[in-house]
Amino acid sequence: MAEEKEFKVYNSMSQQKEIFKPLVPGNVSMYVCGITSYDYSHLGHARAAVNFDILYRYLKHLGYEVTYVRNFTDVDDKIIKRANEIGEDPLKLSNRFCEEYIVDMHALQCLIPTHQPRVSDHMEQIKDMISQIIKNGFAYEVDGDVFFAVENFPNYGCLSGQKLEHNRAGERVAVDTRKRHPADFALWKSSKPGEPSWDSPWGPGRPGWHIECSAMSSYYLTSRFDIHGGGIDLIFPHHENEIAQSCAACQESKIGYWMHNGHVTNNNEKMSKSLGNFFTIRQIIERYHPIALRHFLISAHYKSPLNYTFSQLESSSDAIYYIYQTLQDCEAALSSFQEGGVEQNKKGPKVSEAAMNCIKKMREEFDEKMSDDLQTPVVLTGAFQEALKFVNSSLKMLKKKIQKKQLLELLESLAAVEKEVKEILDILGLLSSSAEVLQQLKDKALKRAGMVEDDVLSLIEERTQARINKDFPKSDKIRAELTVKGIALMDVGNETVWRPCIPSEL
Repeated sequence: MAEEKEFKVYNSMSQQKEIFKPLVPGNVSMYVCGITSYDYSHLGHARAAVNFDILYRYLKHLGYEVTYVRNFTDVDDKIIKRANEIGEDPLKLSNRFCEEYIVDMHALQCLIPTHQPRVSDHMEQIKDMISQIIKNGFAYEVDGDVFFAVENFPNYGCLSGQKLEHNRAGERVAVDTRKRHPADFALWKSSKPGEPSWDSPWGPGRPGWHIECSAMSSYYLTSRFDIHGGGIDLIFPHHENEIAQSCAACQESKIGYWMHNGHVTNNNEKMSKSLGNFFTIRQIIERYHPIALRHFLISAHYKSPLNYTFSQLESSSDAIYYIYQTLQDCEAALSSFQEGGVEQNKKGPKVSEAAMNCIKKMREEFDEKMSDDLQTPVVLTGAFQEALKFVNSSLKMLKKKIQKKQLLELLESLAAVEKEVKEILDILGLLSSSAEVLQQLKDKALKRAGMVEDDVLSLIEERTQARINKDFPKSDKIRAELTVKGIALMDVGNETVWRPCIPSEL
């Protein structure tokens, strides 16, 4: 690879930004905790997936060979509970929702990880690791259950700062008197009637929640790898317990950087099913374009809390429409001039100084902000927006009578800026077909408005007739009523067209 650029990431272990240096130059190994597959995935799952997809894409952009592992927890108490409630086999249920998650990830334009292991396929690795932990004196077996002995691991709490004296069973939780310490956690659970189980040296049973990630990460990436990621809620107990298990199994175990994304809230309240403010990815992309949802998810820094409101999603939808309308207009203009016999300069780029400055500023800001712990919100604004304005102002210039030399320079400049804009969109996972995205955004807007396009066209015709009759109050009323529903009317010459907009009374 080319000379490595400096890249800073926030390490949850040291609680500060550090310069990223992989264990093997030019290669990055990364493990991210995936979903427990018992239901459709929600907005919190989407945020984790999209933010670590951004990291994956950016590392590849820097020239690294990246091995990205994101697991599925397909054996778990929640899965068993849900399966029993609806009378479905737990493994069939979990497999169904693993597949639904993959559909959601495709919609959100998340790249496919290198490996997507499932717990049910890695029982041998899990049992081997538990046996090693017992052998090393960090776990004990009681009646077919195996518990990790936290008091035997002096470094427990190194990630979360949790002290053992504070880590005791709560008043509402019954203490398992078989444990040597209330904070001891299960590595293996003995089987119960009606539950899936696997044979083991301790009798039939299934793994505890935490051991699976330790076993699968070491299997695919070895005991030493670069990045471990997940939601901030996983710091304790999940990631704390992972560290304890992995180090107990292999003293040389080490993870270079722990990275965590922030919570998603709804109207500043934590999302939960009990509050009725819980949204699945599928529910949201039924009404909003998946790329608009992705834009929303990276509109705040990955470590910051992200507050979900319809207003925010409308803003992201509007931003994506503006980006793609600009790209489509640019593509159409370049294509039109080429078809008209005006070719861009084949001898080499003759780009205007203004365009070169625009590109330079956009590249510099992108490199500076992304290399500083992935500051996607800044990348989406600033120089990137200035580039879109440059494209639109250049498109207006094309409509004027200009000399051929100036025309060629303008076309070269447009093509160069458009190329750079698309490269940034691609790294952010926001790039797709302009025409398709624009039509889909319009379809979603109509759905939110409770209308079909014929309804809008009929109102446009009615408004046109009102204007002919000089009934301007009626004309204004039609436009205002549509704007309330998120439909904007624009008069272009003698024609009126419509586009989605942020509803005026949202």
